[in-house]
Amino acid sequence: MTGSTGTARLRPALRAPGATRANAVPAGAWWLWALGLATAASRTTNPLLLGLLVGVAGYVVAARRTDAPWARSYGAFIKLGLFVVAVRLVFSAVLGSSVPGSDVLFTLPEVPLPGWAQGVRIGGRVTAEQLVFALYEGAKLAALLICVGAANSLASPARLLKSLPGALYEVGVAVVVAMTFAPNMVADVARLRTARRLRGRSTGGVGAVLRIGLPVLEGALERSVAVAASMDARGYGRTARVPVAVRRTTHVLTLGGL
Repeated sequence: MTGSTGTARLRPALRAPGATRANAVPAGAWWLWALGLATAASRTTNPLLLGLLVGVAGYVVAARRTDAPWARSYGAFIKLGLFVVAVRLVFSAVLGSSVPGSDVLFTLPEVPLPGWAQGVRIGGRVTAEQLVFALYEGAKLAALLICVGAANSLASPARLLKSLPGALYEVGVAVVVAMTFAPNMVADVARLRTARRLRGRSTGGVGAVLRIGLPVLEGALERSVAVAASMDARGYGRTARVPVAVRRTTHVLTLGGL
């Protein structure tokens, strides 16, 4: 009994420290960190640097995310980033590119266009240089999306909204819809896939995606709007006494920032 009790007491000490409500980092700090990574990613197309930035974001998310619904949205942003890279490559191959190159990989059937569409090309030669350029540009955009996904996975939307000043309550209600849509969508996808699996139905393929897609989008948007409506009905941000001059200045600065 004594040995088992001593072992049980040692187990919590051996566990890696996780993110809890007591030691959670402020949501605004996570967004500043993620925006800093995104800014660094937007300044380069070096695949090594982009890979390091994505690796840092993934490591921090794995070490600090909680079991909250929004914490599962990071994987969806990674898939979205890979999809963006694939779309960028396809568009570069089909629509052509202004990047000069001589290493022709293959040639697509070129669609003849009228004279008023000069400068636009559909099909034709596809060079290695234009695909590499498209890959670098797509990787940069994917890294930006993954950095934003890291902030969505680590920062609680409710805690972030609590830090907004009272003069921004209209913007805060809109931010609720924007920030809770992706996490709610990820949670709805997992719920609907589990329901289809329990009913013995397929969860893969184009047909399953089409059947799941519309309920997921509708449910995520309804839940986000419901949260925003409940905040507005409870007078979110309207209890603070903000002078008219401060409110107008805040609105002007917000529009200028946008």
